[in-house]
Amino acid sequence: MYGFSVRMSCGFDEAVEQVTEALKTEGFGVLTEIDVKATLKAKIDVDRKPYKILGACNPKLANQALNADPDIGLLLPCNVVVREEDDGSITVAFMDPRAVLALVDEAGIEQLAGQVRDKLEKVRDQLA
Repeated sequence: MYGFSVRMSCGFDEAVEQVTEALKTEGFGVLTEIDVKATLKAKIDVDRKPYKILGACNPKLANQALNADPDIGLLLPCNVVVREEDDGSITVAFMDPRAVLALVDEAGIEQLAGQVRDKLEKVRDQLA
């Protein structure tokens, strides 16, 4: 599996705010925010339910990863998806760093991926 998730029962915008704040508590900032719904509407005139991809980064852990392998930036940042479901609930899905960083054959990366996953799981647990 390449990710894990949690369901929330608040509104979409509130969920995005809560996710952003929970990420901060574990040392992550949101570097990018892609509004997939707005982009698809503007580019190909498709209507979708609210869906955002947040590019989350913990600078200290990202620096360690870059020191191990400069090309690891191809696998960063950690993506977090916030999407509205058909029943109006919100799903927050987290990329599993262990699954993604398993592509890197460098000493210490597996341990680092575990640290990042632990932090993201704490974020998930705050939102539950």
